[in-house]
Amino acid sequence: MSITGGDIVDLGTGLYAWMPPKRGWGLANCGLLVSPRGALWIDTPYDPVLAGEFLVESQKRLPDGVSVDRVIVTHANGDHFWGAGVLPDAEIIVTREAREHIHYDPTPQQQHALVAGSDPSTPLGAYLGRHFGGFDWSATEAVTPTTYFTGELELTLGDYAVQVSSLPPAHTAGDLMVYLPSQRTAFSGDVIFSSTPEQPGDHPVHWAGPLAHVIDACERVLATGAEVIVPGHGPVLDRAGVREHMAYLDHVRERAHALHAAGVPATEAARRVIAEGRYPALGLPERLVVTIGSEYRHLDGSELPGVLDVMAEVAAVAREIEPPREGGAA
Repeated sequence: MSITGGDIVDLGTGLYAWMPPKRGWGLANCGLLVSPRGALWIDTPYDPVLAGEFLVESQKRLPDGVSVDRVIVTHANGDHFWGAGVLPDAEIIVTREAREHIHYDPTPQQQHALVAGSDPSTPLGAYLGRHFGGFDWSATEAVTPTTYFTGELELTLGDYAVQVSSLPPAHTAGDLMVYLPSQRTAFSGDVIFSSTPEQPGDHPVHWAGPLAHVIDACERVLATGAEVIVPGHGPVLDRAGVREHMAYLDHVRERAHALHAAGVPATEAARRVIAEGRYPALGLPERLVVTIGSEYRHLDGSELPGVLDVMAEVAAVAREIEPPREGGAA
């Protein structure tokens, strides 16, 4: 069954955020900026079904004769990137550093084959099916960016300025943020995963790091002066919400460093941080396997493993900590 739905939030002055129908892996926030002389997206949904729904909602808000002809991609993970295929003629803008992460991830059709062909009796197969089986990339071609930049890029859309800034390696090796000064709004991509008491989110997952860079990236988002921050995942935040998220990141960083100094292996360190239960409202705690593993690599200089190897560890930890299913099954 495919995932469908999503809400459009009007942020004012021609700016909208598309919020996915639920939280979880692959369900990212996207932006739409509209002017009488053009429109652009900031990120795209994960698969053509959700991207098509976002396109329909976007078209309802476009003036006559205007189309979405530009996409700014905050980083090259597929859940922010692969939906660009529904806009085949659009300019797709990424950082130069994002090229490397494109090669690290599987292509859409490789991922479709992996999810569809995995053995559901194994921890990895069951995890992939549960969290990614609702997406459909069976006919999704790999997306190729058309514009690469380094440093800063300033665009205009009608009367609106769009300030795009590359970031040091943080969530991935090719992150960027977008600041819209007329709207006092920033789109942070996945350097911020948000949560509020009213709308709990999920634990962040960071593939590159170190966490000091992620925290610095959050500071750069705040330094724009933005009053409204649209994170990569989770509810829209104010400045205080970003500060709260930074406190979470600092806590994970402190625990990772302490456990590394004590000689605790990375995956076991993730288990221990999960067991401490400091943030019980956040879902998907097994994603700490990725984030703490990335932090360990910066501390000990180890090599980046393959994404499937990482996900196998994530799935194994998820099976250990998930509550018993109905009927007593593990």
